[in-house]
Amino acid sequence: MLSSPIHLDANSQHLLFGTQAASTAAPSLRKMSHGAGPNSRPPLSTTSSNSFILDDEDRHHQHHTQTSSRDGLEARPMNKFDIPYVPDQIFIGGRKSQLAVAQSNIVKGLVKEKFPSITCPILALTTLGDQVQNKPLYSFGGKSLWTKELEILLLEGIGDFHKLDLIVHSLKDMPTNLPDEFELGCVVKREDPSDAVCMSKGSQYTKLDELPKGSVVGTSSVRRSAQLKRHYPHLVFESVRGNLQTRLRKLDDPETPFKCIILATAGLVRMGLEHRITQRLDSNIMYHAVGQGALGIEIRKGDALMKSILETIEDKNATVCCLAERAVMRTLEGGCSVPIGVSSFFNEETKLLRLKAVVISVDGTQYVENEITRPIEDYRADSEAVGVELANMLKAQGAKAILDEIDFQKINEKDE
Repeated sequence: MLSSPIHLDANSQHLLFGTQAASTAAPSLRKMSHGAGPNSRPPLSTTSSNSFILDDEDRHHQHHTQTSSRDGLEARPMNKFDIPYVPDQIFIGGRKSQLAVAQSNIVKGLVKEKFPSITCPILALTTLGDQVQNKPLYSFGGKSLWTKELEILLLEGIGDFHKLDLIVHSLKDMPTNLPDEFELGCVVKREDPSDAVCMSKGSQYTKLDELPKGSVVGTSSVRRSAQLKRHYPHLVFESVRGNLQTRLRKLDDPETPFKCIILATAGLVRMGLEHRITQRLDSNIMYHAVGQGALGIEIRKGDALMKSILETIEDKNATVCCLAERAVMRTLEGGCSVPIGVSSFFNEETKLLRLKAVVISVDGTQYVENEITRPIEDYRADSEAVGVELANMLKAQGAKAILDEIDFQKINEKDE
């Protein structure tokens, strides 16, 4: 059982995996770890309407004499890295959206680049955050909606579903305070963390500055709308939910009210939709979300083997920046979708981290912002210390008062 309020009862299993997933998964993620032939199943295996399994198209079935103590998986000795042994398989979990699957495959590719012998089946699972598409996230639970179902499988297998070894998250969707059983295993190389403007197809406009008064901008992010209201009080901001493709379809609909929508640059790039970007917003206009553009890998706390493997794919620059950003949010107690924005840059030659942050009221009329530059020696401890220091500076300027005054119930009523 998780230390957070999740219980693995029958209703939870039904929500996660559908009515018959536990008994009819064919093939299941658990069964994929044993010796069926390489041609015995297709690469994509559907287990329920809420999940599917991506088999490893590069998997090779060989006989191994050394067996690991991890769930009975076979393993090979490996001397290239300082790792006790290399497991035969690593089970990866992630969300079911096209973007999430692409991100899981990015991490799989990084692992296989270092350890070609490891096979990496991917379980793609629909979370509650994916299922509720008609409300902004802040109105029904925030970031934990993307993570809790997958965390259950990180602790134990359910029915025919194998226990996961790691979960791939968009780091901006990963709570800064994880349940006691888990930890952030690593952060891999970061994509551009900026926010992007996407104008509707055929629009005469490319930038926000060009839009006439009263133009409707689509975004469900309080952070984005609050900052844009500060700079563009003449524009109107309305909620738009759905995956990238859904939001772009809404934007391009001839009957759309939206002149443009605001999306994360990284997601558009990873989905091959970079051509839809008409403007990238720098910190002069928009501080990005904590962890935006980065992939965070969640593991069981104290899993020494996974830690040692993930150390080989960790990106130190991204880790320094993201740990500092997450420390800002954690110290400000901004665990949900709150208007906190950040910007960070780490110079690996000078070992100096520059960190900026803003806390802004929902209507964009009140804000505090500050920045600091500090040397980084211990890249984990020092990075977090910098984030805490900046957050405390913002508190002294009145950041907590701004956050405490946010009436999410009032926002929810307006959106409903």
